[in-house]
Amino acid sequence: MSDTFVVAARIPMGRPEFEQWLETPAPGPEAMENHGAMYDGWFWEGKTPDWRQAEQGVTPREYFADCFDEDTGGLTYVLRYREAALEAYLMHFGFCESNIYTALLMLAAAGRLSSAVTPSVVLFWAETSGAMFAADSDAWLATVSVGVDGARFAADIDLTETVAQLRTAEASYFDLLVQLAEVEESVGTEGESRFAAIARDPRYVDAAVLVER
Repeated sequence: MSDTFVVAARIPMGRPEFEQWLETPAPGPEAMENHGAMYDGWFWEGKTPDWRQAEQGVTPREYFADCFDEDTGGLTYVLRYREAALEAYLMHFGFCESNIYTALLMLAAAGRLSSAVTPSVVLFWAETSGAMFAADSDAWLATVSVGVDGARFAADIDLTETVAQLRTAEASYFDLLVQLAEVEESVGTEGESRFAAIARDPRYVDAAVLVER
């Protein structure tokens, strides 16, 4: 199993709804219609999710602003509003349960603000490079259907469109890795500052995420 875990989604919505989502407190696991079925039908079949790890009540702006601080703690995030949609491509080095469960709940809440009639799909997987699998792979860890009518885990979703829609975010993630690699050997305060500046670049994170309230 990889040490790199990713949560990703593209959820259509208006800019006002994106701003509203940033101020929406993370719900509890009851936001998922079948929160106990997270891993059913996928690579971790039989594993029980530990929703106690999720941070409830914190807003995405509060939560993700800390993730883009000087010390990202092994996180490499693309989180932005692009072409009328929220795009998230959130890489974690290691199975950071709190980060992953919290992100899933926040994206479930985002689905409620969607402008699309059909639900969007949130992907969770593990892969060394952070790249997505083929749409028909059985190696995904979980897939969540999120929309205006709620959220539920489902393993019987055709992921072809979801994977295609996330290719641009995936490309931005790899571009971010290239940028970070260029300063990887930097040491001291200057190196840390350059790393943080790249992670906070508007190509990767929407400026509204970083606004202090």
